[in-house]
Amino acid sequence: MTKIFQQPLWGYELDLPEGWHHRRLGNKDGFTPDPRAFQTGYEGETLAQLLIQGEWNSLRKPAEQLWNQHLGRTSLLLGAKNIGTARWKMAGAVGYEAEIVLPKKNRQRMWAGMLEKEELVLEFFVLHWKEKRKEMEPLISKIISSLRLIPSAENLEWTPEEIPLPPDSRPIPPTWVIDDIQDADRWRAYQGFFPPGALQAFYLRELPHSEWTVTSYIPFPNRVGLPFAYLKLKKEGETQTLGLLPGSEDQPWSSIVIKRS
Repeated sequence: MTKIFQQPLWGYELDLPEGWHHRRLGNKDGFTPDPRAFQTGYEGETLAQLLIQGEWNSLRKPAEQLWNQHLGRTSLLLGAKNIGTARWKMAGAVGYEAEIVLPKKNRQRMWAGMLEKEELVLEFFVLHWKEKRKEMEPLISKIISSLRLIPSAENLEWTPEEIPLPPDSRPIPPTWVIDDIQDADRWRAYQGFFPPGALQAFYLRELPHSEWTVTSYIPFPNRVGLPFAYLKLKKEGETQTLGLLPGSEDQPWSSIVIKRS
C-alpha cells in the first residue's frame, strides 16, 4: 500500500509506502519510516531519511554551479567526498546524482541528487545504514522514482478576486506590510511560513489554471535591486498586482500583497 504526498508550493508528488512519515524540517521536506530518525544523533536500526528541498533559480545560475553547491553542502556534513557524478533525468527534469563516500569507520550511506526544470530546482539527500543497503536502497529509489511534477495543487483556497492562496496562509491587514497605504480598500495581504522561492513556484504554476495571465514578472532575487517578487496579472479586463515579500530573521514569515488596479 502507498499513499500520495503532495507538496503544493514546489509542485511535486511522491508515492510513500504505508508507514512512512513526513515532517517539515525548515525549508526541507523529510520522509522516514521512523520519525526518531530526524533526531540529531539517532543511531537506531530504523535510521533512514529522504530529504527534499526546493529552490527557485531566478537568476538562472548554471546547473553545474547549483549542483556543486548542493554537493559541497552535503559533503561537508560528515567530511565526505563523492566518487563521481552522473547525469540524471526524471519527471521531465534533468540534473545530477552522486554517491557520497564517507570515512570507512562511518556506518552510514549517503546519496545526493538534483533536478532542474526551468527555474525550479529540487535537491535530494538520502541517508541510511550501510548494512541496510539491500533493504533501503530499492525502497527509497522507488519513492524517488515516483516523483511527479503536478500541473496544479489540490484543495486550494482563493481570495474574493479568485487568486489562489497557498495552504496555511492567513489574512492580515495590508498596513502590517506596507504602512503608508492610502487606499486600503484596494489591497489584501496574507502571511505564512513560506520560502519566497516557493511562493514564486506556486503562483507561476497556479495562476494560469485560474485563467489569470501574468503580463509582467520580476523575480526575487533579481538584478534590478527590487527586494521582493512582482507580478502583474490580467483576466477579463481586470488587473491585479501581486507582491511576494520575503521574511527576515526577526520576521521569518513571507507576505503576499495584492492590489486591485
